[in-house]
Amino acid sequence: MPKRLSDNLTSTYIEAANKLTTKQGRQRIVAYVESYDDVFFWRNILSRYENDKIYFEVMLPSKKKLSRGKKSAMMAAVGNRTGKNMIACVDADYDYLLQGATEMSRDILTNPYIIHTYAYAIENYQCYAPSLHDVCVMVTLNDHATFDFEKFMTDYSRIIFPLFVWNIWHYRKGGFNDFTITDFNNVVTVGRFNPADSEKALDKLKHKVRMKISQLIKKNPDAKESYLSLKKEIQELGITPETTYLYIQGHHLFDSLVTPLMIRICDMLHRERENEIANSSIHLTQKSNELKAYNHSTADVVMMLRRNTQFKDAPPFGMIEKDIERILNNT
Repeated sequence: MPKRLSDNLTSTYIEAANKLTTKQGRQRIVAYVESYDDVFFWRNILSRYENDKIYFEVMLPSKKKLSRGKKSAMMAAVGNRTGKNMIACVDADYDYLLQGATEMSRDILTNPYIIHTYAYAIENYQCYAPSLHDVCVMVTLNDHATFDFEKFMTDYSRIIFPLFVWNIWHYRKGGFNDFTITDFNNVVTVGRFNPADSEKALDKLKHKVRMKISQLIKKNPDAKESYLSLKKEIQELGITPETTYLYIQGHHLFDSLVTPLMIRICDMLHRERENEIANSSIHLTQKSNELKAYNHSTADVVMMLRRNTQFKDAPPFGMIEKDIERILNNT
């Protein structure tokens, strides 16, 4: 016997509830997500498809237990609970690239009412390289382009791509303990570096990646054919050497690379703007007032990255749109 009403909540239940409204009432579609951060991300995407006939309600799987995470969001799929009025929106993690090698991967790929990010997670979209300069502007109100984010992230991706394929290779083979995501992250960590000398940091990264690949080849001398086959398959799924950063672990990308880099760039832009104010002020009172007004208008780097919505041109985003449109066409 179910203990809560939510245990009975299914797409069919919501569909029946929709029919109780007037003919002019809009159809509700519940979208379960993994965490509070995901609510804003998916709300921003799904709201573009709302009209006078349908609307989405984005929520966590349970309001009482505050259950979060991918498994909780996907519990709606258990027992065919999902449907045209109930969907799950989750991070792809490696499940898209595993292509059915695990049960979770099979569920994500086969359930038509589970929408996933294709990129590793929502953080990867928030770190979409072409949008990072605009995020700097939101933070500092300074439009001086002092760093080429797109070139840096492209170069970074090209360097780590061969090792990324090795990581997926181990997970596909079931030998992920021999080369875990954590192991991969430790190698591809750039560390603190001077943005003005980013090439030096990338050269060090290139050396680390080559050393690790050498070790993996020695441990897996017969893997060449399967490695090259997987490399080709991964690229056919849409992952290119230039966009690898969109498919590595999102938290690592956000916390260990992009946020520290953005903070350094934004600090420089912030000081630049303060110096401009100081140099153009006629007297101390004006300087003090202008600096207070400027500092009051600036924002936090992490918060602006979390609210970044300028990722619609990211290569994998188009596949999310197709999945949403497919569901709505069947609604």
